[in-house]
Parts: sequence; C-alpha cells; structure tokens
Amino acid sequence: MSFDRHLRIVDQQPQWTGIWHLWTVIVPRRSINGQLVYGKVWRRHDGRDWIYKRFTEYDDEAA
Repeated sequence: MSFDRHLRIVDQQPQWTGIWHLWTVIVPRRSINGQLVYGKVWRRHDGRDWIYKRFTEYDDEAA
C-alpha cells in the first residue's frame, strides 16, 4: 500500500461558523462608578477564533 504525499485534505468548516449571532458579554471587572461592565455584541466563529463586532441598537421609529 502506498500513500500519496501530495494529497491534501480540505478542512471543511461546519456551516454554523459563518453565522453571526447576538451574544451578551459580561466583563469581570467594574467600571469607574462601581458597576459591572456588560453589553451585546455580534459573534461569529471563523473555524479557529471567535470574531466580535459592535452591536448598536437603534429606535425602530427613527429608522
């Protein structure tokens, strides 16, 4: 039995890795006024690391 050393396996990522989803983040430290820091971000996995984007809320009536 021989092996082809030039054969390359394509690493296919699962389909869910390309989907952005809303994620609530809580930072384990306190702000200047003593409250915990938290917020919402968009989060997606690129197959290796998590990628985050800022989530900005807007008023439906203003849009």
